[in-house]
Amino acid sequence: MPAIFRLDASIRENGSVTRALADSLETVLVTKLGGASIIRRGIGTNPLPATAWADAVFGAYTQAENQTPRQREAMALAREMADELINADAYIFAVPFYNFGVSQHFKAWVDIVLGEPRFAPGTESAIAGRPAQLVVARGGGYGPGTPRHGWDHGTAWYRRVLEDIWKLDVQVIECELTLADVTPAMEGLRPQAAENLANAHAHAKDNAMHLAQRLAA
Repeated sequence: MPAIFRLDASIRENGSVTRALADSLETVLVTKLGGASIIRRGIGTNPLPATAWADAVFGAYTQAENQTPRQREAMALAREMADELINADAYIFAVPFYNFGVSQHFKAWVDIVLGEPRFAPGTESAIAGRPAQLVVARGGGYGPGTPRHGWDHGTAWYRRVLEDIWKLDVQVIECELTLADVTPAMEGLRPQAAENLANAHAHAKDNAMHLAQRLAA
């Protein structure tokens, strides 16, 4: 049975677009595969300790007898998270777009993983070539011709880590204008927002079908 690692970085349990899109993808994927083992890591609603990265990094350069309890806990956490990635056959990263940049929770998770020896910068990726789905949602519009074009400082960084550092085979599912329904100034964009959301769910389901075929081959 294939193992799927799913990471959710949204701070919301309810109303999260990235979570809903990842649910669509996961549901179709598991159904088409006839079952799958889902390894879950919810870093938005269960944030990683703020001190974990520094403790894991400095703990690795400290003799075992001199390591603090917090350093040992952080190093164990880094090993656990690295194991979750290594033990998976495919990945779903559901990452929202907050304040024009990278989710702090996802950045903290990446920093800790990169501090684990098997994922240290300069080492050959332990998960190279495996398929991954990156789900991104943005509250406004950031495409060419929009007032905020060029303000998306998150998606390119996500892809840099997943594609260029870890060498994953990444497919991106994006949805924009997700705040239209709750933002009066965006009222005129609500029909487009609804269409965007429907298209994103269709894209997620289509990607799930292709991923299932790949994992079953």
